[in-house]
Amino acid sequence: MLIEPRTNRARAPRILIVDDDPGQRSLLESFLKSQAFETVAIESGDRALVALRAEPFDLMISDVRMPGISGLETLRRARQEHAMLPVLLVTAYADIREAVGAMRDGAVNYLPKPIDLDELLAIVQQVTGVGGASPVKFSADRQLPAHIVAHSPLMKAVFHDASLIAPSDSRVLVTGESGVGKEVLADVIHAWSSRAGGPLVKVNCAAIPETLLEAELFGHEKGAFTGAVAQRIGRFEQANTGTIFLDEIADMSPPLQAKLLRVTQDGRFTRVGSNKELQTNARILAATNRILEDQVKAGLFREDLFYRLNVVEMNIPPLRERSEDILPLASAFVAEFSQGRARFSPAVAAGLRRYAWPGNVRELRNAMERAVLLCRGELVLPDHLPARVRAAADTAEASPDHVDPERLGEIERQAIFQTLRKHAFNRTETAKALGISRRALLYKLQRFRELGYAVDPAQAR
Repeated sequence: MLIEPRTNRARAPRILIVDDDPGQRSLLESFLKSQAFETVAIESGDRALVALRAEPFDLMISDVRMPGISGLETLRRARQEHAMLPVLLVTAYADIREAVGAMRDGAVNYLPKPIDLDELLAIVQQVTGVGGASPVKFSADRQLPAHIVAHSPLMKAVFHDASLIAPSDSRVLVTGESGVGKEVLADVIHAWSSRAGGPLVKVNCAAIPETLLEAELFGHEKGAFTGAVAQRIGRFEQANTGTIFLDEIADMSPPLQAKLLRVTQDGRFTRVGSNKELQTNARILAATNRILEDQVKAGLFREDLFYRLNVVEMNIPPLRERSEDILPLASAFVAEFSQGRARFSPAVAAGLRRYAWPGNVRELRNAMERAVLLCRGELVLPDHLPARVRAAADTAEASPDHVDPERLGEIERQAIFQTLRKHAFNRTETAKALGISRRALLYKLQRFRELGYAVDPAQAR
């Protein structure tokens, strides 16, 4: 999926990106170019000031905390010479956000980390006076692999975001409940990236004992510890020029988090039992089923590592929020296990849709494997399902759904707007309070907007 460039402007707005983090620069540059903006990426405030003197820009996007002069100081100096230059500051720290808020004079704004691409695009379009982007379309080099099912609008949006993020070298944090398909998304991001020809190395941080995980990641020298009978290359070395996927990152111990932080900063590490520094340029994708912000507050996860890994966050919604995917996924799994012979009875199809699937796609796949094994003919019946799923199928067969969908939609809309107002239209907090993903909330709000409801703070009072 790619964005078609706009052609209704004589000159695309020019944006100066200032950030010392190569991954962040790569993300912003790749995304904004996909929206047909011209970009120049600079790694320091000093160089940004030189660039501003050399040529005009319509907007400057700058990180706040950088070596040398900070983003705030870069802003002050830039405004002395370019009083009308709009500046968008990117920050992850509440104290800096308050400072930015005090400095606002109509030309300055800020964006919190991790960056929300929808929010970034909205601000950039508003500042530069450019309207919305052209509709998203699939292109030949961004087709989803045949084995991936994405019928729901939520999953289509996830893979759309992946198509924009993949070409950059930015670090990505994939979040979501267990079994939603975080590893599948990592596969797609790697396949759509410029590193597709390199290795994709996967490490489950929860499956490897803590005493061995460091050696697994960074390698070890012969004799480094008992049992180290030969030198071993670590996963970061194996992933050089490619991608490393760190699953269940929240299970990593604080001492190992410190060593991982160093790799995210400059790509440098040492093997266990060695003093020699090695270098890797592996792109890091990380995943967790926990809420890392809560882990940070509890002192279980380093805040600096969290923001290093979380250049951009991609959340995969649970299966219960994307019911459109349930039957297509179930059919795909049945076809896999039965060579395409089996089909569902009406009660099974209704039960699959009705069941909440707390284990998500993984649970659905296991249930379909079981059903195929027990199915002697070509028809999957409720008796072939696990007991908990069969109960939903039996309920569906005994009590046909007679609830008015329009009434349910109105109840949902009222609940969402009440929660929005309660949280001062903060969409992240609203999504948490409703128990849904932020992406699911954004999709629902867009649907309400298309139906004519006022969903913006100034209108929905």
